[in-house]
Amino acid sequence: MKEQFNSFIEDLRAAHGDNLMSVVLYGSAATGEFTPYKSDYNLLIALKQITPRDLRSAQPPLREWKRLGHPLPTYFTVTELRDAADVFPIEFHQMEKARLVLYGADPLEGLKISDANLRHQTEYELRSKLLQLRRLYIPASVSVEKLQELMSDSLGSFAVLFRAVLLMQNFEPPTAKPEIVRMTVQKLGIDAAPFAKIFALRERGAANLNETEAHELFAAYLEQIERVIDFVDKIKDES
Repeated sequence: MKEQFNSFIEDLRAAHGDNLMSVVLYGSAATGEFTPYKSDYNLLIALKQITPRDLRSAQPPLREWKRLGHPLPTYFTVTELRDAADVFPIEFHQMEKARLVLYGADPLEGLKISDANLRHQTEYELRSKLLQLRRLYIPASVSVEKLQELMSDSLGSFAVLFRAVLLMQNFEPPTAKPEIVRMTVQKLGIDAAPFAKIFALRERGAANLNETEAHELFAAYLEQIERVIDFVDKIKDES
């Protein structure tokens, strides 16, 4: 990937010139939890200014980057990064904890992240992902393999949100997702077993669950996710 990153950054420099300020890698690739063929390389690109012309200039390098199978980066101006720290606290806390500056200055250095909207964003994201999980269960329920894949893939996203739940309770979250989940279930007093089983699925890539066991695991997993959401919702009621 080093060669791909270097090539991509050179293409970005050619496209944006002096307008390119920073390229930052964040997410699982920055925490050392990257899983080939499953995890994404999440990139943040900071420019001095962003106009439609600047975005059109990015088309050639981003076309090649996408051809290699990577998601499109997120574009911010340096000023927007400062102004948006209170709007996207989950993402900014994630980047604050684990990021790798691939080019330029660190745009998050010295950034003050406001948690004023943390509870609202956390509940919104949790409920949105719960609705998506229920929706995706319908087609996945026809196959044990598909159901295992759904649980394995979704738990990583929930772990990121569990980190925000810990922050709301003034706990310093770990970096690794399994440790985040373990700490969350401990602090909230919910059942750790479904999460442990799903992390085992993620590590092995496959398991010998039969159809009944797979559906029972999903039901238990869903129940614990709902308990986390109830916990976050009560924070709202108490505030």
